[in-house]
Formats: sequence, structure tokens, C-alpha cells
Amino acid sequence: MSQHLQYDNPLIARYASREMSALWSPQRKFSTWRRLWVALARAERELGLNITEAQIDALEAKVESVDFEVAKAHEKRLRHDVMAHVYTLGDAAPEARAIIHLGATSCYVTDNTDLILLRDGLRLLRDQIVAAIDGLAKFAERWKSQPCLGYTHFQPAQLVTVGKRATLWCYELILDYHEIERRIEDLKFLGVKGTTGTQASFLALFDGDHAKVHELDRRVAEAFSFDEILPVSGQTYTRKIDSLVLSSLSALAESAHRFGSDLRLLAHEREVEEPFESEQIGSSAMAYKRNPMRAERMCSIARFVMGLQPVAGQTAATQWLERTLDDSAVRRLTLPQAFLGADALMSLYLNVVPGLVVHPPVIEKNLTEELPFMATENLLMAAVQAGGDRQVLHERIRVHSLDAAARLKQGARDNDLIERLTADPAFPSINYKDTIDPALFVGRSPEQVTEFIASEVEPIRKKYPARTEITREIDV
Repeated sequence: MSQHLQYDNPLIARYASREMSALWSPQRKFSTWRRLWVALARAERELGLNITEAQIDALEAKVESVDFEVAKAHEKRLRHDVMAHVYTLGDAAPEARAIIHLGATSCYVTDNTDLILLRDGLRLLRDQIVAAIDGLAKFAERWKSQPCLGYTHFQPAQLVTVGKRATLWCYELILDYHEIERRIEDLKFLGVKGTTGTQASFLALFDGDHAKVHELDRRVAEAFSFDEILPVSGQTYTRKIDSLVLSSLSALAESAHRFGSDLRLLAHEREVEEPFESEQIGSSAMAYKRNPMRAERMCSIARFVMGLQPVAGQTAATQWLERTLDDSAVRRLTLPQAFLGADALMSLYLNVVPGLVVHPPVIEKNLTEELPFMATENLLMAAVQAGGDRQVLHERIRVHSLDAAARLKQGARDNDLIERLTADPAFPSINYKDTIDPALFVGRSPEQVTEFIASEVEPIRKKYPARTEITREIDV
């Protein structure tokens, strides 16, 4: 069937990186199964079982050369994916057929492979998060002293700076970074546990020698760079691990959605915009449009990723005793797609952040319109210090403010509150220009940016200096 006559997963075709797509590919999955069988056979041989070095060499030589068509034919006949690949590997390395999968159950390869992929996927995401944190910190540093309107309830509020606002986005990613680091550190190997987690088959192979079974477990885990093994399990590792991992990806999606939403709001205000390419089309009908396409995509994919975590939680909650198979199909969908979706979000971060466009003239125009209202308390204090009556002046400011606001609502392009106050004989002579300097209203915003980068960002930069250079192009 032509590829154009089948559903094309957009996470693969449009959004995720090649690295993350390759990680969850059939090739990676089934070659990892084969590596697990090689590691098992090697450890069993080292501990005294009747397995030859030639048999291990034969298996190792076929690790990457998976014949998918042969495996497909075997699975159609056997109705068992793991046994289909045992037979396929046996066909490719007939001299080792007898010792493939010795003592193991299907979950030895399926679950240990998933744990390896979870770890590698989290590391890929961690590296991209580090780069995004670095990019946002550079943006914050550059714009730390640029006053702009703050917004509460999306209504004009006390001033902040462009850079200080960026630290809010950056800090949420830092929280995600720490959570994903924790998930990586906490991941343990399933190891060799057998059909119900008792290791009975391996105990039989080693004639009741518990020490050898324990050592077999340790050696196989070590072959895949796992320092720790799950202390107990049924046939599978607890699906609680999947739920916790997807919780960290969902949290990352929450941060991405917030960042994308804020960019969309700021694009509406024309203060900060995402990159827009020279030939990019914003609308098929409205040629003048400059839509925040990347930010909108970020919000859209983020909702998808957030929606997968409850499925993982439900799967963890509904497992039966030592093993049930109703987790299999849903995990084939949720685990790869959660990582592909999270990767797509990070690709957007790494494309958008370096190209963020700030428009100081628009920011200053918006400030000019709103700042006189916010400066009224400072103006009142300055006027009282110059000899005015506080109660009289407060009433005059209230009346003039309401009149100036009404004028703006009727279409005026400028805020004339300062002119009104200047012309009011009740006000003593004060220096209005110095009193309403925007820099006086941003509090410690510039200093907060500097302190934030020093305390929160620099330790991450020092730990992963090479990761700060990662960038992403968005093709579609």
C-alpha cells in the first residue's frame, strides 16, 4: 500500500526530532531485545552454564540485522511478538538457537527495553531543556532593564521588565529539569526476574545457587549501565514508573503551554513576537496576518501530552497481581507518543527562543498610555512634599484620572492625565518627568534577573556546558 494511503503520524512526519523518532523505532526496540539476549547469555556462560563463546558471538553478530519480514511471518503464525523474534534470531544464528532466551520470560526483553528507552528519552529531553533554559536566560539578561507593563488578569498592572517576565518562563523549565533529572536518577532495571518475579527459572538453572542468580541479575544490569535493580517485581516492572515518568513529561507540557500562551498574548499586544520568516504566510486569505503559529502549535501539542498522563495512571491502577496484558497495547501508544510530543515541544522552544523579537517602541507606547495612572501615588507624594494638601490633591487626581480614562475609551490616542494635572492650580510645581520615569516603577526586576541567573541557571550551565548549544529548525 502506498504510504499516502495510510495514516501518517504527524509526531513523526512533522513535529518530533529525528533523534527521538529513532529512539522509539522498531530497529532500536528489537536490536535492544537482541542485546538483552546477548547480555543474558554472556552472564549465564560466565556463571557456569553450558553456553559457548561461539554461540554468543553468533548472536552478537546479528544484533542490528533484524529481518522484519521474517519476524512478521513468525508472529502471524505464533501470535506472540517476543517468540516471533526469538525464532527470527534463531533463523539468523542457528548455532545459538538453543540458548536464546534461556530462563527468561517475554518481559525480560520488553520491560528492560522500555526502561532503557525511558532513560534515554529522558536524557534527550533533559539536554534540550538545558539548552532552552540557557536561551531564556540569555534573553532575560539582554532585556532585564527594559520596562514594560505587567499584567494581572490580562489587565495593565505594575511595571515589570521584559527580562524579568522571561525568568518566569525559565524557572518553570528549571523545575521541569530537576524533576526529569530525578526521574533519570530513580530509574532502576527490572533485570532477570522470571514469570512471576520470583526468579524460580534462574534458580533452577543454577541448581539452587541464590548467589549466582543474584550475580546474574547484577551483571545483566551492569551491561546496560544500570547501577540499581528493582528490589521486587511481578513479571513486569510496576507501571507506577510509567505514570511517574509521564507525569514529568506532562509537567513539561504545562510549562510549554504557559510559555506559548504568554507569547500569543504578547503577540496580540505587538510587544514580543516569535520568529517570522521572510516568505512565511500568516493566513491564506488575510495576507497581512502574522499569526503566532509556533506558539499555537506549542499549546496544541502540550494539551496532547498532558492528556496522556492520566492514561498511564489508569494503567498503573488497574494491573492485576503479578501480571496482566491489558497494559500492552496502551503502552505501545502512550510511551512513545508522550516522548515524541515532549520532544516536539522542546524543538519549538529551541527554535522560538533564540529568535524572539522585542518591539521597544510598542512597549513604550503602551507604557505611555498606562503609566500616568500607575504613577498617581508617586505624583501625590511628590506634590504633598512640595507643599500641597494631600486630601485635596487625592480628589483632584481621582477626577482627572477618570476623565483621562474616559477620553481614552472614546478613542483618544494619548493619555493626557499629566497635562491635566500640570494645568490644575491645586497642584504645586513638581518635576513630572522624573516622577514618572518608567525605571522607577520596575522595583528590583533587573537585580532579580541577575540574581536568578546566578543562583538557578549557572549551576545547570556548569553541569551540562555542551548542551547549551543545541538548536532546532522547524521545517513545517
